Amino acid sequence: PPPPPPPPFSSSRRHTRSRLLSRGLGDVYKRQTLREALCDLDLCGLVDEDQLAVALVLMNDIDDVRLAMFNGHRMMYAASLPKVAILLGAMVASQRGDLTIDDALADDIQQMIRVSCNPCATRVLARIGRERLLDILREPEFDFYDETRSGGLWVGKDYAATDAYLRDPVAGLSHGATAYQVARLYYRLETGNLLDEKHTALMLSALADPAIEHKFVSGLSGYEGLSLWRKSGTWRDYHADSVLVKGADLTYILVALVNNPDGDAILDSLAARLHLTVQNAGDGPS
Repeated sequence: PPPPPPPPFSSSRRHTRSRLLSRGLGDVYKRQTLREALCDLDLCGLVDEDQLAVALVLMNDIDDVRLAMFNGHRMMYAASLPKVAILLGAMVASQRGDLTIDDALADDIQQMIRVSCNPCATRVLARIGRERLLDILREPEFDFYDETRSGGLWVGKDYAATDAYLRDPVAGLSHGATAYQVARLYYRLETGNLLDEKHTALMLSALADPAIEHKFVSGLSGYEGLSLWRKSGTWRDYHADSVLVKGADLTYILVALVNNPDGDAILDSLAARLHLTVQNAGDGPS
């Protein structure tokens, strides 16, 4: 039998009118528009070869959220991007009273996200508990990884020169992600449907003001008035980035993972091109 459908972006009744929530794959117009943008950048070949995964969530109207994606449910090696899952795990453990975010831990959390500090990520992971983080990601409340579907966010190795302690059951990755589940995490965070108010603010604070100016951050640097919440990842030819973008008249989420030696430049140009797509999103049919 076919695998069960992916989890919805949110379980909150507040957002059940969204096309993204009711249909899961977004509307055809926006998917065609995304395809055109990818082909304009000569990236459709990478998509067709399963070497590029992209998810774009348009959130200008919270009652009509749109999702367009290609290879969105494909597990890909994500390097440091899954540190956002460690961040989530720390927030959940703190919210439940299982972890105290002292000054040392708070600093490690900030450095883990903003400058992608590997020793910091390993220390935060140890404070949460390696197996405990995987349990949190698979809990029904969050549902960010499910081996009966297409996987999702996975951290099965310290960010250190050590062996993986548990590879993901779907693709055998030590640090993996699907574009859909990363976008879903940002969506739930932005809509207040992930954590309580205190820990939502703490998580957003960690993701704000990215210090590494490459990939999406570089691609968006030519546009004024944008606020970014972001986590990226790089290892050899594997490049990944994820961002929540807010401007005067727009809000969107962009996630992309690519396996290519030119991945850094690809993600730079992708962010710049898709920002134009989002700016023009109101011009198409509803």
